[in-house]
Amino acid sequence: MPKTPAGRPVGPWGGNIRTREAILTSALAIIDRDGVEGLSMRRLGKALGRDPMILYRHAPNKAALLDGVAEIVLGQLSVDPQGGDWEDQLRTVARDFRRLALDHPHVVPLLVTRPLSTPLALRPLGTLRPLEGILTLLTRAGFTAADALHVYRALFGFLHGHVLDELQELVERPEESDDLLRLGLHRLPIGEFPILRSLAPILASYDGAAEFERGLDVFFSGLTATLDSGGGRYPDEPAPPADPTNPPTCA
Repeated sequence: MPKTPAGRPVGPWGGNIRTREAILTSALAIIDRDGVEGLSMRRLGKALGRDPMILYRHAPNKAALLDGVAEIVLGQLSVDPQGGDWEDQLRTVARDFRRLALDHPHVVPLLVTRPLSTPLALRPLGTLRPLEGILTLLTRAGFTAADALHVYRALFGFLHGHVLDELQELVERPEESDDLLRLGLHRLPIGEFPILRSLAPILASYDGAAEFERGLDVFFSGLTATLDSGGGRYPDEPAPPADPTNPPTCA
């Protein structure tokens, strides 16, 4: 990485890393308070006490800011490939992701949907480090690289879906004692939505943490059942090519 005259690494925006971190931290604070729509170069410049035009020397556009914010949030996910049981490690990663999502609910769309609009190799490196860490963890635990990728995709598919659901669990009228009225489900025609209306007590008592843990249990139970016990491959996963340096022996 190139250096500034003072010897500090230069970030990808052309400014030193400390300046970049200060900009992104301030941008995150604005998004946490006012949402993604509330972030602008003018507001960011005001928060930093800088001329907004100067910020363009460090962040070329708002898209770069949003990518950077996603990067610093995902950068808080840590994976220790040497940290013991792989399932325990993945459960820890999952819980950390949920915590980050609940701490920064306005950032969740950046974590869930923004990467899909950017080719994998063009995404900020910090957003790819959790992926590389999980792949390393699982391959060291004996998974094939392809299986490790399957597990990562399935796990984060569950995480993305759960946090989006959990953040949307809104009670319309918290002062009401009747669950049907609290959730506004009384508006649904009973002839068309009898089961949904009957679930009002369960929906009203939604516990995000408990639902999350149940989901993880289902995920890991399904993963254990799906993986081929003989070689750790999914049933439709092709066998890896034979290693010419280690030919099979006859029984």
